Amino acid sequence: MSVAQSQPLAQGPTPEFYIPATSSLAERRPRTLKHGDTFAMFDHYGDLVAAEHSPEGIFHQDTRYLSKLAFTIQGRRPLLLSSTVQNNNAVLNVDLTNPDVFEGGVLVLPKDTIHVSRAKFLWESACYEMLVIRNYGDRRLRVRVALDFDADFADLFEVRGFRRGRRGRVMAEVLDPRTVTFSYGALDGLPRRTRLCLDPVPDQLRAERAEFVFDLEPKERRPVFVTVQCLVGERPPPRQEGFFSAMRQARKALVGAAARAAAVETSNSVYNEVLCRSMADITMLVTDTPQGAYPYAGIPWFSTAFGRDGIITAIEMLWVDPWIARGVLRFLAAHQATAENPDADAEPGKILHEMRQCELARLGEIPFGRYYGSVDATPLFVVLAGLYWQRSGDRDTLEAIWPQVKAALAWIDRYGDRDGDGFIEYGRRRDSGLANQGWKDSEDAVFHADGRLARAPIALAEVQGYVYAARRLAARMARDMAEPVLAARLDEQARVLRERFEERFWCEELGLYALALDGDKQPCRVRTSNAGQVLFSGIARPERAARVADALFGNDFFSGWGIRTVSARQARFNPASYHNGSVWPHDNALIGLGLARYGHTDKVLKLASALFDAATHMDLRRLPELFCGFRRKRDKGPTLYPVACAPQAWAAAAPFALLQACLGLEFDAALKTVRLRHPRLPDFLDWVQVRNLRIGDTLLHILLRRHGTDVAVNVLERQGPAEVEVIL
Repeated sequence: MSVAQSQPLAQGPTPEFYIPATSSLAERRPRTLKHGDTFAMFDHYGDLVAAEHSPEGIFHQDTRYLSKLAFTIQGRRPLLLSSTVQNNNAVLNVDLTNPDVFEGGVLVLPKDTIHVSRAKFLWESACYEMLVIRNYGDRRLRVRVALDFDADFADLFEVRGFRRGRRGRVMAEVLDPRTVTFSYGALDGLPRRTRLCLDPVPDQLRAERAEFVFDLEPKERRPVFVTVQCLVGERPPPRQEGFFSAMRQARKALVGAAARAAAVETSNSVYNEVLCRSMADITMLVTDTPQGAYPYAGIPWFSTAFGRDGIITAIEMLWVDPWIARGVLRFLAAHQATAENPDADAEPGKILHEMRQCELARLGEIPFGRYYGSVDATPLFVVLAGLYWQRSGDRDTLEAIWPQVKAALAWIDRYGDRDGDGFIEYGRRRDSGLANQGWKDSEDAVFHADGRLARAPIALAEVQGYVYAARRLAARMARDMAEPVLAARLDEQARVLRERFEERFWCEELGLYALALDGDKQPCRVRTSNAGQVLFSGIARPERAARVADALFGNDFFSGWGIRTVSARQARFNPASYHNGSVWPHDNALIGLGLARYGHTDKVLKLASALFDAATHMDLRRLPELFCGFRRKRDKGPTLYPVACAPQAWAAAAPFALLQACLGLEFDAALKTVRLRHPRLPDFLDWVQVRNLRIGDTLLHILLRRHGTDVAVNVLERQGPAEVEVIL
């Protein structure tokens, strides 16, 4: 991520782009909706009451188009009855009722007389809402309801805490008896407007308030429709859809997107809820781009395209929905750097880290308009291309991105290895860029055993593994693309890298690989989960992989809810930090895939069980971006991190990756084979059924049933020539 979210250093200024934890998302548990480049975070009432640094609001392209929306009955806030986002994330449903209303000490409206239902969803850069007001009293009532609203057009980085010198002016105007617009005089010259439309015509309408007065007979109800459109540029607003028409289109799109993926059902109803929530979150976060589907990283802070996050999400989801990988590869190929730009940490062949469309990015006040400051996105792009080719055999996509794959490999050789020692290092080109450019990118995430921060350029352990895997997979792609000389060179580079990696990174006294080599080529002898991700790439020797696996499940690493990012033995360990002792689901998922690669299936099962148990305690069964690394205690759930994104794409995808690791699931499109290598099921699953699993032109339905420590595999249906191979 492009933010230093862990605790600021004890001395010195607050890290740039730090997200202040002045309020807890875990406490507020906001109701989240997203479609395309628009997302919204409401409170449980369906209102927007944004406090300082609170991300409540309706956002479009990283700008808040509505900052306030407050509903009242008889001038008072209603009582909350229920608040639920539907299982498919399509609609937020809220039920409200009136409080006791007194006038002059006399009860004039008893509680529970008026019922209000709210339904709201996002579609095509707009928020649609229907409020239905119903009289459950036994007499005719005159009911006054109101909506107060406002728009501040705050840049998301302002909401995160960035202090800017000046900003544009906001103007509000009543256009007609049912329409209000807010206009922003943007400093970047791009007009931005919020258009709020009401139906029926309010009894009173001002620039920031609409009032309705209804005379309701007993059991009579009246609807109010509210549409909030986010408008960018000079073009006239698009035709406004009706509430029900837009809802039908939104639901149809969600159903169509979810139908691409294989369907997974198990014997455990709670685990089914976890998987359904994960799939719904991925479907919501995926955004259609000109190049295909792309999973935006997370809400609220990262609802945009991130290279690393998109790639890892695609890897985790590859077995169940390869279409995501196709979109990620084509999108990142289209936005690959082609020239040097130190302000953006860009170099030819480098893969995008982050893309923003907000005013601050367009003005250059933050570097993230199109920013390339990640050391791992480029080799991971090649890894995803190779895995996707094995999974799909999609030659059209491979041929389309092959020049970008070779450009990425050239970047690794020319720019990634800064000093010619064979390892890939990072160091920002400008002070405005990110200091740390691996996935642990907070300012204090890379350090020595005594707590000293490492000096750049820094070579991270897991990144060398990514490069190793990239070269191995690229060699196979090169052979299939009739480039045998390139393939031979890549195989040799991978072999040499593996030998050099073992020499320089292995720390016998730790029984683990070092976190990194610093700018003086001194190893950071720190016990971290980075060593676990080394297993994912396959660069580790089997005997050392076994020692890593054992270490990761020691009490200093394994919290009972998952593997911590940093061992409890280390100087900077803090279970409530962002990167120095917390538990990240995606990190655990990649470690799980690595454990499966080396045959440590018992530990995969333990890890899958831990993350499942954690998910059962989470709101909506939703695994967040991260949670705290405190030790698991009896009758106590995991401890939440206050400003974690939820949903977060690579966290949502983690259960699918861990299930793949349990099953030992592999694909070989060239041989038209689905392979299950030493499949196992955790104790909480008696059976798993996978339907609509596609490989090439074959459709498979598979049932796996646990018998003690064994798993029986039955192919229930096969449409096409592909085979299922089971290795016990």
